[in-house]
Amino acid sequence: MRLAVTGASGRMGGEVLAAAADRDASVVLAVSSDADTVDPTSAEADTEIVADADLPAALAAHEVDVLVDFTAPAALADYAAACADAGVALVTGTTGLTDEHRAALADAADSVPVLHAPNFSKGVAVLHRLVGDAAAALADYDVELVEAHHDGKTDAPSGTALSLLDAVDDARGESPRVHGREGEAPRREGEIGVHAVRAGDVTGMHEVWLAGGREELRLTHRAESRRVFAEGALDAAAWLAGRDAGEYSFAEVLEVGA
Repeated sequence: MRLAVTGASGRMGGEVLAAAADRDASVVLAVSSDADTVDPTSAEADTEIVADADLPAALAAHEVDVLVDFTAPAALADYAAACADAGVALVTGTTGLTDEHRAALADAADSVPVLHAPNFSKGVAVLHRLVGDAAAALADYDVELVEAHHDGKTDAPSGTALSLLDAVDDARGESPRVHGREGEAPRREGEIGVHAVRAGDVTGMHEVWLAGGREELRLTHRAESRRVFAEGALDAAAWLAGRDAGEYSFAEVLEVGA
């Protein structure tokens, strides 16, 4: 499998490069908004390091199978278009997407296979199913969600948190969401409290509370290392390569909830 990795100078891009070195995947392109900031030792000796502007030509020249992306929404739209033009599959874990960014992914999926997931952890994929089952079975229980990430994360709530909230909505119908509470703020019936923590170098924690009158259930996932997300993205890339054009999910890769 011949890969291109965007955001190669970032936290997750570096993790993808390291994870790819441990398996049968050849990273032929390492892409960065500033190619000069990519550590050459983080990639294989024959990996070409290119700037964003050079990506479209490089994708075709290196016969890339899949591009793996963990960057920013604005950049993702350009990467998706480049993949569509070059016939390259796209796996992306970029979060904070707007409707416009999702439309760019949908446009690319008309030409190539595209898989977007807010989280590439196998544990989180199972957590989605558990949250949906619990929200349906405990339909009258209060729901609260707490998530924590490192102090450099820009979007809040996290993409994973939003997908867990969607799992509750799928089970119960759409619920009003309250982001934190301050002052006199009594809980309204059916609302979901959402609390985002940004501190230090926290890799990622998501906890869903379901509380009734005499008991509470907490469903928690903690990521101990960013490598788990990189490995999941590479699993998705291996699964996606060679498939028909269209939009796919990480749950399909793992056959979770099927």
